[in-house]
Amino acid sequence: MRTRTTPVASRRPTQATVPAREASPSVGTYDLLGGRRLIKHEPSSRADIHAILVGGIPYAVLFHLTDPIEALSEADIAMVIGVSTRTLRRQRETPDKAMPTDLASKTWLFAETLAKAADVFGGREAAERWMSLPAMGLDGARPIEMLRTVQGAELVNEFLGRLEHGVYN
Repeated sequence: MRTRTTPVASRRPTQATVPAREASPSVGTYDLLGGRRLIKHEPSSRADIHAILVGGIPYAVLFHLTDPIEALSEADIAMVIGVSTRTLRRQRETPDKAMPTDLASKTWLFAETLAKAADVFGGREAAERWMSLPAMGLDGARPIEMLRTVQGAELVNEFLGRLEHGVYN
């Protein structure tokens, strides 16, 4: 008796069976960045966020995010987004000017992390305090310092995910 085999091409996962890799944007991030007033349309996917960042967002978005912050220093914020405090102050004179894509991306990542921490710790002020202090789950590093790199931000967000689910190690 001859066994019927399925052609190789038909053994590949179909679009319907492959889980979507595209995570929806962090709840609260859009509002932290000024919402519709500064960004115009709310993204519904990571691809939308990419398009918004490449299309250009104004420095006003960064200041909307950072001006209310009290638990983190201006130097910490400048370090996270990768500019000097002097540059940060100078850009206040041109809030409508579009940020370079890499700076906009770091700003968005910072906002996503702050929004996630606010969810985990019950508010923005608590999240800011947590970001400013050494965290045992991050080998004693301050979360704000870890945000200097994409890899560090991933570690902070993974740790926040563990805290959210009650896994502290």
